[in-house]
Parts: sequence; structure tokens; C-alpha cells
Amino acid sequence: MNTPLNAFVTGAAQGIGLAIAKRLAQDGFHVVAMDRQADVLVAALKPLQAQGLRMSAAVVDVCDRASVHQALQAHARVDVMVCAAGIYNDARFLELTEQAFTQMLQVNVVGTFIPAQEAARRMVAGGRIVTISSRGALGGTRFAHYVASKSAVVGLTRAMAMELRDKEIAVNSVAPGFTDTPMTRSAPPEMFAQWEALEPRGKAASPDEIAHAVSFLASPQ
Repeated sequence: MNTPLNAFVTGAAQGIGLAIAKRLAQDGFHVVAMDRQADVLVAALKPLQAQGLRMSAAVVDVCDRASVHQALQAHARVDVMVCAAGIYNDARFLELTEQAFTQMLQVNVVGTFIPAQEAARRMVAGGRIVTISSRGALGGTRFAHYVASKSAVVGLTRAMAMELRDKEIAVNSVAPGFTDTPMTRSAPPEMFAQWEALEPRGKAASPDEIAHAVSFLASPQ
């Protein structure tokens, strides 16, 4: 790429989002790393920028359309949008509160919908949208609200793909298995160990492995 294409990544301060932002920058994109944790985001990008990677930070709340709009409007075009922002917390179904359920849907689903829609409105043919869903969409115990949210992301991705294909905007989702991130590390240690043991390799994936898949889907090729 002579003139770098612009790739926007939400949830880019840590975990899978940060790994994706780094990988896309290595691929030659100018990456706008978006997150609401300003200090964490700036600190995470500093060593990557020092390596010469074209990356900039945008403090954004993915659930606030004005915030997302402002971040995208600051750039001439939007070529790729990766919706990686999300939350997770552990709760048994019978103890799950409506507040916790609603918050999960707001961040994981609405927080995917708004950036994707704002990006699609600015994209031309060849645009790419990649959402991060989860294998958890297939079901699980002690996180029904997370399962519901990621199932919704899968459905939203399919609907976007069908509606945007006439504009030649490709929409895909990557559904990671159990991955070692700050979010999964927030689970009780015994639960983390149990989940890790269920993986075919007996260990969690690394965020870099997920980033490889996103790199493929985001590529102009």
C-alpha cells in the first residue's frame, strides 16, 4: 500500500482489540485505535508507534454515537472497521440481574451496531467490516447474558452482510474460542483453568492468533 488505508479498531486498548490493531498496522494500514480507557490506550500504543507503526488513538465510547461519529469524521475515509469492544462478567442464570443483562447487550451488541453502521455509511466498494463474536454464542453456563449478546452479534453480522453486499462491502465475524485476555482473566482462576482444559490443545488461544484471522478478512485482497 503506497497511501495507507484507514482501519478502525474498537476495544483496542488491550486483549484481542490491541492485537488486531497491531497486526493491521503491521499489514500497512493506518490504524485508528479506539477505546474509552484513554490512559491505557495511549500507554499501549506508545511502544508500537515507537516501532514506526502508523497508529493513532481515539478515545471513544462505542455506545455513544456522537463519540463514534467524531472519531470517524476526523479521517478522510473509512476502509476497515473492526468491532472488537466488549465486556464479560460471570453470573449464574438464576442470580443474573436485569441491569447486568441489559448492560451486556448495550456494550456488546449496540456497541457493535453503532460503529459498524457509522463506518458503513462512509465506506465505498471494497470496504470491510469485521465483528468479534464468540464461540460462546453456542451456549454455556454462568454467562447467559454474554451468550445472548454474542448470539446477537452473529445475527447482526449476517444481516449486515446481506444488506451491504450490493455496495460491495464485505462483512464477516470472527468467533474466537477461549482466549487469554484481561477479560477472560477476570473470571475466577478455577473457572479459567477449567475452560482452558476444554480447549483441543489444552490451553487458551493468544490474541495474536485471533488477529491473524482478522488480518485475512480485512485485507484488500
